[in-house]
Amino acid sequence: MSYAKLAGLQPIYGLYSGFVPIFVYAIFGSSRQLAIGPVALVSLLVSNVLGGIADSSDELYTELAILLALMVGIFESIMGLLRLGWLIRFISHAVISGFTTASAIVIALSQAKYFLGYDVARSSKIVPLIKSIILGADKFSWPPFLVGSIILAILLIMKQLGKSRKYLRFLRAAGPLTGVVLGTTIVKIYHPPSITLVGDIPQGLPNFSIPKSFECAMSLIPTAILITGVAILESVGIAKALAAKNGYELDSNQELFGLGVANILGSFFSAYPTTGSFSRSAVNHESGAKTGLSGVITGIIMACALLFMTPLFEHIPQCALAAIVVSAVMGLVDYDEAIFLWHVDKKDFLLWTITSITTLFLGIEIGVLVGVGASLAFVIHESANPHIAILGRLPGTTVYRNTQQYPEAYTYHGIVIVRIDAPIYFANISFIKDRLREYEVDVDRSTRRGPEVERIYFVILEMARKLYFSYPSCLVVEKHIFISFSMIVLKHGARSLLLNISNLILVMKNFYGCFKIFMS
Repeated sequence: MSYAKLAGLQPIYGLYSGFVPIFVYAIFGSSRQLAIGPVALVSLLVSNVLGGIADSSDELYTELAILLALMVGIFESIMGLLRLGWLIRFISHAVISGFTTASAIVIALSQAKYFLGYDVARSSKIVPLIKSIILGADKFSWPPFLVGSIILAILLIMKQLGKSRKYLRFLRAAGPLTGVVLGTTIVKIYHPPSITLVGDIPQGLPNFSIPKSFECAMSLIPTAILITGVAILESVGIAKALAAKNGYELDSNQELFGLGVANILGSFFSAYPTTGSFSRSAVNHESGAKTGLSGVITGIIMACALLFMTPLFEHIPQCALAAIVVSAVMGLVDYDEAIFLWHVDKKDFLLWTITSITTLFLGIEIGVLVGVGASLAFVIHESANPHIAILGRLPGTTVYRNTQQYPEAYTYHGIVIVRIDAPIYFANISFIKDRLREYEVDVDRSTRRGPEVERIYFVILEMARKLYFSYPSCLVVEKHIFISFSMIVLKHGARSLLLNISNLILVMKNFYGCFKIFMS
C-alpha cells in the first residue's frame, strides 16, 4: 500500500499488484526465494512519468499505470524469449549504485509531505522538492511529524536488531506490521485531525479486465523500456545473489520471461508494474524458503487480506506508510560503495558520481540515460584503447611477465616483447599501431641482456590468448605497417633468441625498414 501511494495510486492497487503476479512468477520464474511485487524505484518512475500526463485522481492515471504493467511485461518476455539478458551486462554496477542512491534520496523527500502535514510538489528532481518543503514550512503540523518519526525510529531499530542478531532476525519482517499497528492504535485513541488516513479500501479480489487507453501506448514506450531495464537490474541482481547463497544456478533469460508473464497477467487484474523486492526476498531467504511455494503462500495470505481484512486498513495513518517507505529506501543509499570505488577505481567512482548527480538534479530519466551512456562510453574507450604491456623474462625461467608488475624481469637489447590485452579489431588497430611505433623509438630502459645494439630490430607480439583478430584489422596492419606473413619455428640453442612464447606473432623490423610477421 505504501508503494502504491508513492506511485500516485490508491492503496488497493498495491495489494492487487502483490496478489496475481506472485502466483504467476512462482510458476514461470527460476528463483526460489525472489519475492515480486511493488517496489519503491519502479513506483517512483510510474509517478514521475504519469504525473506529467494525467492527474493522479483521474481514472486515466490508473489506466495508464495498468497499461504500463502490460507493456513492461511484453518487453521483459521478448527479452527472455530472444535471450537478450546479456544486454544488461553493459550497465556498470557503479551506474546502478549511483542511480539507486539518488533515487532513494528523491523517494524519501517525496514522502516528507506525510510527515510535515502539508503538500509538497511532486517531482523527481531534488531542487523543486527542497524548495517546496521550505516554502510550505509555515503549514507545518506537529502530530503527523511526531507519529511518523516515532514509527520510523522503531522501524530502523527493529531492522538494525534483526541484522545484528540472528535470533532477532524476525524483527526485520515484523517492523512494518508493528509500525502500522502502532500508528493505527494512536489514531484510534487520540483522533488527531491533522493526520490523514488511508480511508476506504474496496473489499474483495480484483476483477478480470483488459487494460485500456491503448491510444497512449506510444508515448509510454520510453518509460516502459526504462522501467523494464530498472526492473531487470533489480530482480536479476537479487535473484543471482540469492541463488549463489543457496547453491543453485539461475537462468537469467527464464527469469526475464517469468517477470514478463507475471506483469502481463497481473495487468489483467489491475496490477501496476512489479519486480523483485530486495527486502521481501531477504525475508524469504532468512525464513528458510527453499522453493517457489513461499510465493504461493504469500499470495494466499494476500488473497485473505483482500477478502476479509481491508476494513482494518481504513484507519492506517498516511505517515505510517510513509515511514515504511523511508525505512525501506534508506538501505538503498549506498555511500559505502562510493567510498570503496574512490579507493579502488577512480573511473567507476566518476560513473557513480555522474549518475547520482544527474539523477538528483535533472531527473530519473535523464539520470539513467546519462549513466548508461557514460557506462557504454567507458566500455568503448577501454576497447578502443586496450592495455599494452611490455614483457620481460623472469630470471631462471622461460616465463615472461609484465615488467611493470615484475621489476625483476629482464629484456633483451634490440627486442621489445609486447602483449595486447584485448582482441584486435578495426576500432583499436590504430591505437595499437601508434603504440608499436612508439616502442621502436622510446622503449622501457629496464634491465637488459644480450649484445648492445643501436636500435630496435624486433617487436614481438605475444598472441597466446588472442581469440579474435579481425580481417579489417589485418588490412589496416598490412596497409600502414607494411607486413607480410611467413612461418618460423623457434628452437632452443645458443644462437636462438631464447624465446619460448607459444602462439605468438613476431613482428620483425628488418634493415630495410619493413615489417614481417612470424608465427610459431
